[in-house]
Formats: sequence, C-alpha cells, structure tokens
Amino acid sequence: MNKIDLNGRCAVVTGGAQGFGRAIAERFAASGAKVAIWDFDQPLAEKTAKEIGSAVTAFKVDVSDLADVEKARDATIEALGKVDIFVNNAGVAGVNKTVWETDLEEWRKVLRINLDGPFICCRVIVPHMIAQKYGRIVNIASIAGKEGNPNAAHYSASKAGLIALTKSLGKELAAHDIAVNAVTPAAARTAIFDQLTQQHIDFMLSKIPKARFVLVQELAAMVAWLSSEDCSFSTGAVFDISGGRATY
Repeated sequence: MNKIDLNGRCAVVTGGAQGFGRAIAERFAASGAKVAIWDFDQPLAEKTAKEIGSAVTAFKVDVSDLADVEKARDATIEALGKVDIFVNNAGVAGVNKTVWETDLEEWRKVLRINLDGPFICCRVIVPHMIAQKYGRIVNIASIAGKEGNPNAAHYSASKAGLIALTKSLGKELAAHDIAVNAVTPAAARTAIFDQLTQQHIDFMLSKIPKARFVLVQELAAMVAWLSSEDCSFSTGAVFDISGGRATY
C-alpha cells in the first residue's frame, strides 16, 4: 500500500458502513485522517467504526433529507472540528427491469438516493469548505453512468447525473482550493450485488476486459489520492477504474 498523507485531515464518507464506503474509511484512517461514517444503518455503521478504530465515528444520516444532512454536518464538525474531505458514496442499485417495466416510485427512489443525496450533501458542506479555503470532494459514480446498463436505467441515469454534477461543481469551485472529482468503477462484489439478478451480474462481468470485478481496496486507493493535497490541479474530472471496460 502506497503512503497517502492525510494527517490532520477530517473526512466524511457516506454509506461508509460497508462495501466501497468501508474500504475508503479504512484507507483514510490508515492514512492519518479522522473519519465520520454517515450511514442510514446506524448499528452497522457503529460496528464498522469500532472495528476500524478510534479515528472513526458513526452518524445515522438519510442523505436524501436536507434537514438530516444539515444536522449531521453540525454534529460532525462539533466532533471532528472541521470537514476537509467529503466522499459521496451512499447509493442503491434498484430493481433490474426494463424502462417500461420500472415502477415510477422505484425510479424516484434510486434517483433520490443516488443523485439528490450527493446534491444535498454538496449543497450543505461546500459553504464550510469555502470558509476554510480548502476541500476535496469525491463522488462515487459508475461505469454505468458512462455507458448505460440495460435493465438499470434508473441507476445508470443517476450516475450519469452525478458525473454532470461533478463537472458543474468542479467549475464553480475552481477558484477555491476545493477539488471536485468523480470515479467510475466497474462493479465490485459488495452487498449491492444482493439487489441484482445473476443475469445482470454476469452481463457486467462479461464487459470487463480484465475478467474480474474491481476490488474495494483498489477503489479506495484512487479515492485516497483524489482526497489528498497532491490532487491540486484535477477538478471536475472523471477517473476511470473499470478494468478496461471504458473507452472514453
């Protein structure tokens, strides 16, 4: 593991109780940062925080609720003193169906968590970063946001929207020392697979030239660099980690 210096930094990872989020929280803590896990599953978040170590604190948060996110921001700043790094990782896959078979409420649920959530979190945390004249925001998008997966239009659309949000916010904050970037991973074997059909899982694997799914630790390594001071000139960018699947 290469050394990433996050000493003295304070980070928030949404959906940090498991999967990508947990791996990111672990890498941040190993790199010297204090970490706040924001997750809707409070018992699991607290268990994860305890397992990682004393540098990690857990908060129950619904990222799609503005008032809840504002409350969490205040509690996190009180606990950690500041927020230097924010990772929008919380997300759901949704049910695998065609567009014409997808229920409207299912569509809205996926967009609410995967796109409204990051928008709300950025809206709430950015003024704090502007005031302290420093920040790093990393949005966990997906290769599906570039290519559009069949039978997952809601998920694909939400991640495409997150990519566009990243580009817009990156431009808006370019005059500040606040970098905003996205990563577009291929799928990983996490709990989100429980929401997918085996047919959809097999389809995703068939598209990856490296013939395997991404490891959560591989994504965490990329996010750690994007969250560091070394990432000082890249903003509004999309970093691929799809095992060769992406062609742009």
